[in-house]
Amino acid sequence: MTTIAYKDGVIAYDSRQTRSDRIVSDNAPKCQVVDGVSFFLSGAVCDEKALIAAYFGTPSPVPVECSGYAVDAGKLMLVGHDDKTGIWKQELDLSNPDAIGSGAQYALAAMDMGASAEDAVRAAMKRDIYTGGQVRTVIINKGMADAKTNAPGVTA
Repeated sequence: MTTIAYKDGVIAYDSRQTRSDRIVSDNAPKCQVVDGVSFFLSGAVCDEKALIAAYFGTPSPVPVECSGYAVDAGKLMLVGHDDKTGIWKQELDLSNPDAIGSGAQYALAAMDMGASAEDAVRAAMKRDIYTGGQVRTVIINKGMADAKTNAPGVTA
């Protein structure tokens, strides 16, 4: 799995990729940009293309075992695949922290205690064996990020 956290206009995510009980890579890309939409996905890597295709209107005929965030036209959405209807998406309130993936509970607790999205992913790395590698960040709302984080340490 992975840990992807959002807070104050910034998405942070780790770079660990696992297969069953093995680490495959600690440098896996977790952000994909397709037709101007940024996807940050957690779950089965083999299903990522199917989820993205469903987002753009082509639902998968088989179950899809991944979900994540999509940033589309400045909106942050939680996205997943419904096996009966295709894509489901829920717009998230940018003023509320959120996290998904295997380390989500650790990241949410860290953000509740004041951690940034980046520090929340680092906290998850200490307890969740499926979260690791590098922590990468993307600013999705510059105004919020400039007001509440150390913007020079955050990359777009």
